[in-house]
Amino acid sequence: MLTYKTLDSRTAQQLVAAGERKAQEINSPSNLAVCDHAGYLITHLRMDGAQLPSINHSIQKAWTSAQFGKATDDLTADSEPGGELYGLNTTLDNQVIVFAGGIPLTLDGKVVGAVGASGGTADQDKAVAQAMAEAFKE
Repeated sequence: MLTYKTLDSRTAQQLVAAGERKAQEINSPSNLAVCDHAGYLITHLRMDGAQLPSINHSIQKAWTSAQFGKATDDLTADSEPGGELYGLNTTLDNQVIVFAGGIPLTLDGKVVGAVGASGGTADQDKAVAQAMAEAFKE
């Protein structure tokens, strides 16, 4: 038998709240997603004014980070032409996101969930996701 640790809904809501505060601070209406260790969505928030296509991007960023155990922007270089994982973003039904905004959450070296933020620039998405990840560490 295997036992997995994963995020609960209360923690997920707290992470979304932290992301919302950061997004408001930097004036970047965003979609915020939190998933469990396997990449299944726990909670999502579409802030007022957030871009509609970013709904799926935020969820897929969280999913990608949970699946690969890496921040989505850590996958960028390897997935580009000439990279070791060229075309990675076209695999798994095109769900893999390889630009900033997804960060895995770990506990005792194991992925227990992930966050995704989308709606702003790459730097804004990364800042919002980092705020969510930092809230998990607190």
